Order: sequence, then structure tokens, then C-alpha cells
Amino acid sequence: MEALTDQAVAILLLSLRIVPMLGFSQPFTLLRIPALVRLILAISLSAWLVHGDPEATWRAPFWQAGLPMVAAGELFLGISLALALQIAFAALLTAGRTLDIQAGFGLAVLVDPTTRAQMPLAGTLFAYAGAAIFFAIDGPQSLLAVWAASVEKVPLGSASMGGDPAVLMDYMASVFVMAFGLAGIVLLTLFLLDLIVAFLSRTLPQMNVLVLGFQVKSIATAIALPFALSSSAALFAQVMRGALDAMSRLV
Repeated sequence: MEALTDQAVAILLLSLRIVPMLGFSQPFTLLRIPALVRLILAISLSAWLVHGDPEATWRAPFWQAGLPMVAAGELFLGISLALALQIAFAALLTAGRTLDIQAGFGLAVLVDPTTRAQMPLAGTLFAYAGAAIFFAIDGPQSLLAVWAASVEKVPLGSASMGGDPAVLMDYMASVFVMAFGLAGIVLLTLFLLDLIVAFLSRTLPQMNVLVLGFQVKSIATAIALPFALSSSAALFAQVMRGALDAMSRLV
């Protein structure tokens, strides 16, 4: 009976490593999934981890550390792991927002039905493309491997991270460069169009530059954006794999 109690408590505590990822990180928030389903999935994965490594979970001396401290440590570790994916998709959304402003779509936003947050128009395309690449490169399997490695390296109740937290800073510095590289072709096209329209406004002052520029840039964005998305699959994959690699180095 005592062993069953230890296992049940360990499952609930270990689920705190998984809940932040499933509940608040993209790409999992891009689909409107009931919160109860996410919770059941997190507890099921936690039970799988507890069953797979009993020495580091329910047999570990986590009672001595105190349940509130253990819960806080597990939640902190879960948030830290989820932050890597959050940074990746934040970089994609930022690049998309920059593209929207450059193309004249600064006021055009979409509403995320899950989080009720406003998302940029082009950034939403980047986010869904990143989510598709994430699942195409076996991202969920890699997440399971990261969680399993975290249990092995950071047993339940240790409340410490084995990796270097500066990994996230290094990843943040590189992922934003890669994200803007995804939109680089479109941004360069729009910049050249701005130069052309600016020269035309000096030679033809009677022309309505604002209307002409908006129409031309809208057409150019509609043409160049699909080309940029279709030719950047490798860069999308590098962004997603970078997030998974940052998680593995955190634990």
C-alpha cells in the first residue's frame, strides 16, 4: 500500500515537468484541445516515466525534501524545458510581425482560438509551418527522450538542473537570426520595392505613392511568401532541432 502511494504521488509530481509543455507551449497550443485532455495526457506520460525508471522516481527519497519544495522544483524544471520551444516560436512570430509591418499589414492580426491572443498574419503562417516541421522531424519522440533523460539526470526531489541555464541565452541569440533568415527573401524584396517607390515619388510627385506602394507590396508578399516558406524547410527543421537540443542540454 505504501508503494502504491509513493507511485501515485510521484506520478503527480513528475507531471509538473510535462504540463507546462503541453499546456502553454506551441505547437501544442495551436490546436484547440480541451484542458482535461492535456492534463490526462500529462499524467499518462508521467506514469510511463515513473514505470520506466522507478529508482529515480517513486523510490527516490523525495519525501525528505518536502512535497511543496519538490513540486516547486519540478514545475521550475518543466517551465525551463518549455521555454526552449516558446523561444523558437516567439522568434518565428517576431519575424512574421516584422514582415507584416514591412508589407503594410501592421493592423492585420489573427486571434489564436486557444490562448485568445492576437497573432501576426505572416507570423501565424510561420508558426504553423514550424509546427508541421516539428511533427515531421519526430519532435514528439524527441520530447519523450528529453523527459526520460531529465528523469535520469535530475531524479525526483533533487530540485536542481544538471545543465547550464545559459544554454537558453545562446539558443535565443541564434534562433532569432535563423527566424529572420526565413523571412529574409521577402524582407529584401519589400525593401527593394520601397526604394523603387521612393525614387518614383521623387520623379512623379503627383503619383499617389501610398496607394501604389501598398498594392505593389501586397502582391509581392503574396508571391514571395509561399516561395520563402517552401524553400526554407531545412531552416525550419534547424530551428526546431535547436530547441530540442537546448532542452537536452538543460538537464
